[in-house]
Amino acid sequence: MELKAAKWTLDEDLILPWVWAAVLIAVIFLAAIPVDSRAQMWVAGWVLLIMSFMRRRQRLPGSYRVLFLCLGAYLTARYFFWRTFSTLGYHDIASYIGTWLLYLAEVFGIVLYFLGLFVNVRPAKRAFAPLPDDPRQLPSVDVLVPSFNEAPEMLEVTLSAAVQIRYPKEKLRVYLLDDGGTVAKRNDPFAEEAAAALLRHQTLRALCERIGAHYLTRENNEHAKAGNINEALKNVHGDLILMLDADHVPTVDILEKTVGLFVRDEKLFLVQTPHFFISPDPIEKNLQVFERMPAENEMFYSVIQHGLDFWNGAFFCGSAGILRRKHLDMVGGMSGASITEDAETSLLLHRHGYNSAYINHPMISGLQPATYTDFVVQRLRWTQGMVQIFVLSNPLSVKGLTFSQRLSYLSSSFFWFFGYARVIFLVAPAAYLLFSLRVYDANLREVLVYAVPHLIAGLLVNDYLFGGVRWAFVSELYEIMLSLFSLPIIIRVLMNPHEPKFIVTPKGEQVSQDFISKLATPFYVIYAVTLVACGMGVYRFFEYPFERDTIYITMAWELLNLIVLNAALGALYERRQRRAAPRMPADIDAQLSFDGHPLIQCNINDLSGSGALLGVSESAIAPVRGVPRAELVVFNAALKKVSRLHVIIRSSRATGSGRAAVGLEFAPESQSEKLETVSLAFGDSGRWVRFMQTRSHKRQDQRQGILKSFLMMLTLGIKFGAVHFRAVFQDIFGGLIRPVGSTVRPAYQVLKRGVVKGRAWLLGASP
Repeated sequence: MELKAAKWTLDEDLILPWVWAAVLIAVIFLAAIPVDSRAQMWVAGWVLLIMSFMRRRQRLPGSYRVLFLCLGAYLTARYFFWRTFSTLGYHDIASYIGTWLLYLAEVFGIVLYFLGLFVNVRPAKRAFAPLPDDPRQLPSVDVLVPSFNEAPEMLEVTLSAAVQIRYPKEKLRVYLLDDGGTVAKRNDPFAEEAAAALLRHQTLRALCERIGAHYLTRENNEHAKAGNINEALKNVHGDLILMLDADHVPTVDILEKTVGLFVRDEKLFLVQTPHFFISPDPIEKNLQVFERMPAENEMFYSVIQHGLDFWNGAFFCGSAGILRRKHLDMVGGMSGASITEDAETSLLLHRHGYNSAYINHPMISGLQPATYTDFVVQRLRWTQGMVQIFVLSNPLSVKGLTFSQRLSYLSSSFFWFFGYARVIFLVAPAAYLLFSLRVYDANLREVLVYAVPHLIAGLLVNDYLFGGVRWAFVSELYEIMLSLFSLPIIIRVLMNPHEPKFIVTPKGEQVSQDFISKLATPFYVIYAVTLVACGMGVYRFFEYPFERDTIYITMAWELLNLIVLNAALGALYERRQRRAAPRMPADIDAQLSFDGHPLIQCNINDLSGSGALLGVSESAIAPVRGVPRAELVVFNAALKKVSRLHVIIRSSRATGSGRAAVGLEFAPESQSEKLETVSLAFGDSGRWVRFMQTRSHKRQDQRQGILKSFLMMLTLGIKFGAVHFRAVFQDIFGGLIRPVGSTVRPAYQVLKRGVVKGRAWLLGASP
């Protein structure tokens, strides 16, 4: 993987933020010049035309990139000044309160937008720094794996991979930090809890001895994960610390590609690498878009962290990061004032003048939460922690940060207030349609010349910055699905910043059957309100002809909400997930060996830590049938040698075109063979890079523009929303659903064909 080095000098680091600030001030000054609606229409039209022309180029040179972003910022600033000085009129007290609630939500979005422009104006691309030739110059490394309630099977995989990291063995030690078997838990007054903790303690200690790792626990669970790590720091003595979550399996080269940066820069406290997931998050799984649509976290790890890195603002993400021990000691270890100890510790170390770096090369593979409920638990913990940082360590007021770092951390923490804005955007149009509240005092012409160019410019900028890793309207879907739960959390943290407690996200759970999420009720309420508001909008259209300008605006807004809510309901129908170890695509030549049979040439099509799917010629499948055990002979790229792995043949079937598929389960007969199995499945970072490149190329071939993304969201909502409602009817009416379903399904197919044909007509392609 070839990366350009991130280069900047001290002078540039000091001057560039002020240069960008000056450019932004100039843009805002021009945007503040008042013009009439006709002039605004011509200016906005030409700006959007220029942006559209520039957008056709995938990569703009540095100065043109800045120009493109400034044009988008100009239209947004024009909208802001018009919105502020022309639309906040007083009609009645209820409308006035609603007006300001909506206005503040829009201001939030605009501030976040400008912060995003600043962060991403010039992303850094770092090269790997080679390790010294003399092993004696290498720093020693402690690998810490904090654990609370994860299954021993999951921990065994992570620890097995960690002990195989390619690094001088005398300088590498692996530790399991078990917070589920503490002394306090083993002496719990409830006998069952105490027995479970004791069993866990004994099981994991034996596991560590067998693998070659070291087991650590502590007296109690004070300060959760941060306390667990800080207690461990008293017992480990490496120069560097590699932090891994319990489900984050490292590749063998994670230290080879990161430690060199520490050797080069004595002030470097962190090298962060991306979190790469081999399982879909619940929204991806339930909408069946895991390999079709960019993952939610890709925007952050593929784009935003590069932007933060340019400003020396890349921060620790809790795992897959390497920290320098002496710098960590200087600030008293992991900070525990908030429940996002990772970002908070990074902020503290940046305040002391230390540096961070980001390497965008996937060198861990992790698991996403299995259900929407678990997903919400995880994201709400992040929300609480980042809001705590905003309140308790506000980047604008704490000492020690550079100007650019202040804006970088402000962007990262301020983002998590999105729950407020999303809820307001959901209910604002209904406030007018249902209760006649005048929350947006403008006519249709003004909206077309001010608001619409601002929205289109924002979509163009977001598509330019994040189009390869985040399609239009996808952020809206994720944020809506979290906002109904995050808004109360935000309010609680603002009222009592010290209240939140750390909650561990469940991982590796199995979902045995399809079901509707127990968190669906608030969405039913919002959906019903939106439907009623749309019906009321039709009524008002005919009954109040003088208000049709406002009705056009609010109905378009409400219909967009309805489309995204349909997709949200589809994502709330949980799909079963029986396989605890997800299989990822592979393309590895191998051979199957049987007693008394010649070797069978095959290809590993997908692979996990527990098994694999082989592709073989149909003529070779005959000897496989009836043979329960075999040996898989494969070149193990992680270990750079041939591995011979014992397997159990679970299935074999013809797949057509002269090919067949053979399903295998690994059956290692020794500890060393277990380790080789783990390294084959998880140890080669090149496999993760190839997967991401293949997925990226597929997306580039079908790159979703704004219109395509809108139609995709519409299609997802129709398809999976219908599945959700059918399940609801099934629960309510039981056996009566069959005649209803026989009517709904053909109607859905007709509607789907209509959407496909309409999409093809709009895009100028054949359906």
